[in-house]
Amino acid sequence: MTYKYSEFNELLADDFLEFGTSGNIYNKQVELDSVKNGSKVNLVKFTVTDFNIRELSPDVILATYKTLRHTDNISSLRSSIWKLKEDNWKMVFHQATPTR
Repeated sequence: MTYKYSEFNELLADDFLEFGTSGNIYNKQVELDSVKNGSKVNLVKFTVTDFNIRELSPDVILATYKTLRHTDNISSLRSSIWKLKEDNWKMVFHQATPTR
């Protein structure tokens, strides 16, 4: 995956919250700083499978999927909540749970 700062900034809601596979909690600024500083997140390759979307309300969806990180073969279950704000979908929450 490759992230561009400006695109990532538009994608995440201002009140974005993430529970990462590490167990750490991240907000929008932490995520943007990691992209801006050229962290390893830009070099990570994933395979995404079992992608599903469930409508929770007309302006909120839940996306769920599985990933396999190629660098260390770690699989994760992932979920993201997206909200339609001013005609744009914004990610408000994301969780990544490692699996065995």
